[in-house]
Amino acid sequence: MLEKINDILKNDGVIAYVTDTVWGLGCLPSSEKAVKKIYEIKHRDGNKPLILMSNEFYNLFDYLKQPVEKEAQKLIKKFFPGALTLVLEKSAQTPDYITSGLPTVGVRIPDNKTFAEICKNIEGHVLATTSANMSGEAPALTYEEAVKYIGDKVDLVIPDFGSTAKGRASTVAGFKDGKTIIFRQGEITV
Repeated sequence: MLEKINDILKNDGVIAYVTDTVWGLGCLPSSEKAVKKIYEIKHRDGNKPLILMSNEFYNLFDYLKQPVEKEAQKLIKKFFPGALTLVLEKSAQTPDYITSGLPTVGVRIPDNKTFAEICKNIEGHVLATTSANMSGEAPALTYEEAVKYIGDKVDLVIPDFGSTAKGRASTVAGFKDGKTIIFRQGEITV
């Protein structure tokens, strides 16, 4: 299965997988072709950025401007892995086609064994990602829903191997002048 996942990703493919919150759609951040595919699959507005997810925060370092803000470091220690997406200043390595040209990128470490196993075994250990659904529709919460909503549009829907999505989206937070700003209230209260 891991070999198949890697082959798909290396060939500009898109996969669907379980996370701790909802099901996700993702591809390698280096594949502009696959990122475009995700926007097409979802009928997603090109102004809405994707986020980067991994199994370990250090895998995301190269995509972020260093040093990461102190307030962000506190939240990372407290809530990663978990249902928190942090919007941080991106580095030059983060492509504009992922961030819709914005100077920031959302990053998250889901608390899910199946997702962690996928990231641990793929090239670069990072996925450019969004929820598995059509824009404006409810995200998939089970393997069956993922197959039903987008199964015929992606290269692979990975079985959840017993991991479940809780069903509430992640909280999205960012920073301005050293203060935390909540962009979307979700699973975690900061």
